Amino acid sequence: MIDLRLLREDPDRVRASQRARGEDVALVDSLLSADERRRSSGVRFDELRAEQKQLGRLIPKASGDEKAELLKKASQLAADVKAADAERDAADAETQELLLRLGNLVHPDVPVGGEEDFVTLETHGTIRDFGAEGFEPKDHLELGTLLGAIDVERGAKVSGSRFYFLTGVGALLELALVNAAIAQATAAGFTPMLTPALVRPQSMAGTGFLGQAAQDVYHLDADDLYLVGTSEVPLAAYHMDEIIDADRLPLRYAGFSPCFRREAGSHGKDTRGIFRVHQFDKVEMFSYVAPEDSQAEHQRLLEWEKQWLTSLELPFRVIDVASGDLGSSAARKFDCEAWIPTQGKYRELTSTSDCTEFQSRRLSIRVRDGKQVRPLATLNGTLCAVPRTIVAILENHQQADGSVRVPEVLRPYLGGREVLEPVAK
Repeated sequence: MIDLRLLREDPDRVRASQRARGEDVALVDSLLSADERRRSSGVRFDELRAEQKQLGRLIPKASGDEKAELLKKASQLAADVKAADAERDAADAETQELLLRLGNLVHPDVPVGGEEDFVTLETHGTIRDFGAEGFEPKDHLELGTLLGAIDVERGAKVSGSRFYFLTGVGALLELALVNAAIAQATAAGFTPMLTPALVRPQSMAGTGFLGQAAQDVYHLDADDLYLVGTSEVPLAAYHMDEIIDADRLPLRYAGFSPCFRREAGSHGKDTRGIFRVHQFDKVEMFSYVAPEDSQAEHQRLLEWEKQWLTSLELPFRVIDVASGDLGSSAARKFDCEAWIPTQGKYRELTSTSDCTEFQSRRLSIRVRDGKQVRPLATLNGTLCAVPRTIVAILENHQQADGSVRVPEVLRPYLGGREVLEPVAK
């Protein structure tokens, strides 16, 4: 959530952020009104309580008619205090409910617009000319079938659409990717973490995933637990309700977990293969830093993502995501999109978001710097979303005979294999 003081002092900035996101600007005025009622009802409650206490000291000293009058007044005050308390609680609850609906403040450098209004910041690598090489590229599913690596038919039989099996070298390729990604993260100073896949509602809400993203989340009603769509959720909630000493920052974690997404609203999109699925594994980077360091940390996370994709020898571009395509917790987000030959376009492989103080306020995570205690900043960045990375590797490194060249960084994790060979012709 944002700082209420900032809302009071500069409501136009919050309105502009809401407008840039394409979200309800009137929410700002509703929140200002609720906050004013919360503060004024709190003041009235404190005044009435003070009067009640003062009266309580006078009653034992009074007698006769005076005491009867004071008791009558005390009875009325008790009713007034109770009403003021209820009014204060109602106004506070409304303020919190509205505050939780408000997205993070969009960074001023973020391009304004919708999904297609991103700005390309840089491109890396060379897109292969398969025509010049004399063959038509196969898509990842055809290659995965030839390699005995991907089985979507049995995935659908067992679990339904958008589920899959990774088999043989496909399973080994996932393990190689995960181990190589964790190795890079560990070398960069991240603490590796295996995180829970089920979290409580306060963890999910605290990271901002029960707002605009709620329709994409799986909920287990009987247990009131949520399946995570990313290990960002448990990593953010790891320090929930804690105060962290400033000299411990930055804290950096690399979480590996399964991820579950309904893919609501994606009917008909990417239905072939394993690009858009309901369950996948991912290595996620997560940082806790002082608020003034968040922009520099955001650039560091982006550099680690670029290092990873470069090591996989993939052509990719970096985009500055437009305001209307930001998640509610992100002030700014960069995506790295790899070239997918058979689609003839770049597709998202990794993203990194600066969430500033938004999540830490909701999760009550603070930093102690001397005598000052304040919210800190959280940031997240995908290092390796496994299925999409497999898609990009198979398609970009395929050879005419259906084999796939293994990037050098993965070879130590694949028993030295340089090529994945077809098992079916």
